[in-house]
Amino acid sequence: MKIIKMGMPVFLILVSCLFLVGSFNLPKANLGNPNGPLYFPIGLSFLLLIFSVLYLFQELKTLNKENKKITLMLAGRTPKLIGLTVLLGVGYAFIFEIIGFLFSTVLFLGALLFVVNGKQKWKVNVIVTVCFSFLSWYAFSVLLGVSLP
Repeated sequence: MKIIKMGMPVFLILVSCLFLVGSFNLPKANLGNPNGPLYFPIGLSFLLLIFSVLYLFQELKTLNKENKKITLMLAGRTPKLIGLTVLLGVGYAFIFEIIGFLFSTVLFLGALLFVVNGKQKWKVNVIVTVCFSFLSWYAFSVLLGVSLP
């Protein structure tokens, strides 16, 4: 339980440090203030770092108290849903280039809806999957003129 509570603040501190280092490595502007493009990402990185450290101290204060939200999250089917969603997302990323946007989105969204809603709501799952996939393809490909794989 302690690892879960301390994991997110430590992860956010690491991410903010990586963004901060990356922000200092951005190229300088050719016109105007050469450091102009650096101000916003550096400022956001510092804010994320400050809030992450505050979050870490807040979690350290309540480290030995039992957190019922985390216990409830780890119970039931939630871990299974999280794991299956991650696996389906990785599978979607692998098949996206191979079979294209429309078919891979139908497969991914259909599988995800069947995992979440179950087989009982198969009609809703199929309708939502096909309609969303086709409408998103139509919006990008036809209306916006963006070529999708």
